[in-house]
Amino acid sequence: MAEEPLRETVDETGCVWLTLARVHVHNAFDERLIAALTAALTRLADDSACPAVVLAAEGRSFSAGADLDWMRRQGAASFADNVADAMALAELLRVLDELPKPTLAVVQGAAYGGGVGLVACCDVAIAAQTAKFAMTEVRLGLIPAVISPHVLAAIGARAARRYFLTGEAFGAEEALRLGLVHQVVPPDDLVAAAQAVLSIIVGNSAAAIADAKALIRAVEGRPFDAALRRETAERIARARATADAQARLAAFLARRGTERSNRT
Repeated sequence: MAEEPLRETVDETGCVWLTLARVHVHNAFDERLIAALTAALTRLADDSACPAVVLAAEGRSFSAGADLDWMRRQGAASFADNVADAMALAELLRVLDELPKPTLAVVQGAAYGGGVGLVACCDVAIAAQTAKFAMTEVRLGLIPAVISPHVLAAIGARAARRYFLTGEAFGAEEALRLGLVHQVVPPDDLVAAAQAVLSIIVGNSAAAIADAKALIRAVEGRPFDAALRRETAERIARARATADAQARLAAFLARRGTERSNRT
């Protein structure tokens, strides 16, 4: 029986952990893992019981990127088939990047190539001190093409000029400095650090989180002109009128009133 490339679990907060489980190939991508991860994320996007999605991995590596045997097979395929194959990975990254729920990457080991793309697409990334990162495609005569928009959004073009061209590995602290990850912790503290972030997220408004993610995509890179000022004003006006916002504001004001009464 073929291995299941992806394991799905639900923690006590209702957050879903998607764990890459192709340990024998360092969680490298093939068509089955790409399809399984895309399908799981697409389903969870509409799951109201899931407040957040965690992307994790089994074994020593987070993900080695593309499975080399799979890449070798694709080398003999037609140009059209290769484009379609690469588009499947591009669609996975798009779905992860645009998921209307918070996403958290938990990087316990090496993340290479497409593995870096997965990390860059997540809203929050936490790495173990021992994690390593690299985009080694040029060593194989390839380029990090499909992941490039997401990685550049995370680390910028200047850093990409070095790491896309050298293919050299860098550690978790450098990934933190570049903005690829948000937090670096000892390996034994990785799950606890993820749970601490999740405990904050689950108390926030799911609708507001989805709107905030859409806001970032809508605003990023645009000039602060009249059109953008109008759009942001309309977005907050719509948010203020929602039942969720009104209820949360009322609850906050009631708590503040109680705290003032207790102080007096």
